[in-house]
Amino acid sequence: MKHSEADAPLVSVIIASYNHGAFVEASIASVLAQTYPNVELLVVDDGSQDDSVARISGLQQRHGFDFSVQSNKGLSRTLNETIARARGELIAPFGSDDVMLPTRLALQVRHMRNKPEVGICAGNIEPIDAAGRALRTAGDRPFRRLNFDDVFLNRQPGAPAPTLLIRRDAFEKIGGFDPDIRLEDVLLELRITEAGYFIDVLSDVVAQYRVHASNTYKNHRFMLDNMLRTYAHFSSHPAYQKVCSDYRNSMFLKCARSDKALARELLGQIPLARWDTKTLRGLLRLTLPRST
Repeated sequence: MKHSEADAPLVSVIIASYNHGAFVEASIASVLAQTYPNVELLVVDDGSQDDSVARISGLQQRHGFDFSVQSNKGLSRTLNETIARARGELIAPFGSDDVMLPTRLALQVRHMRNKPEVGICAGNIEPIDAAGRALRTAGDRPFRRLNFDDVFLNRQPGAPAPTLLIRRDAFEKIGGFDPDIRLEDVLLELRITEAGYFIDVLSDVVAQYRVHASNTYKNHRFMLDNMLRTYAHFSSHPAYQKVCSDYRNSMFLKCARSDKALARELLGQIPLARWDTKTLRGLLRLTLPRST
């Protein structure tokens, strides 16, 4: 593919693959099918123990994209190292279990053109199941521009991780992903908006998010630990304690039926003054027997 035409800046798509053998071929194929003309694809297998490497190798031999295999380093380190050798001025980290819609990159690049204040462009998503079937229609969410407080205080719907297109200048300004935070996208968004950039979220559905047994969001302990560690980076913000309590309340409600031990632990961490309707609903779930 041609490098850097003025009207078509190079986009580097980074897929860090880990044990997604059942899904990674569809993810890669969706990048190769983009209508945007100036894309480089870099795929790194981060120590998969399934058949991912064989599946990716077959596609690489036919299409010639950059592919490397390494022992497990974790997602943030893998992304940082791969972005460092990528050439694009726009970067799209992409899950090895998700699917891009064909016009995704074209829409986002067109939006970011002549908008240097936009550090990240995102879009809406459609959830699909393990077999690629739509689980529901994508929510109708209008265009929104997010600043730091919008993200930190959860004042508007956020930017879905499978849709992030990041300006390299913004990425380098904040030092890339933090290897110590395993939920990498939220901290990146907060740091980029803290640095003065905006996140623009298009109304268009640009990707499909695959829901399956090993999705990160289903690991409540993982989510809780990493989100609170992310918020701790901004502990000087006047709303820091409220943000943490609001998140604990949300997680308490989610855990109250499925993980009662974690729910009780969370309840003990929420000051009575910070109880809200989610706390009360969670208490009902915690105390009532589960219906059969």
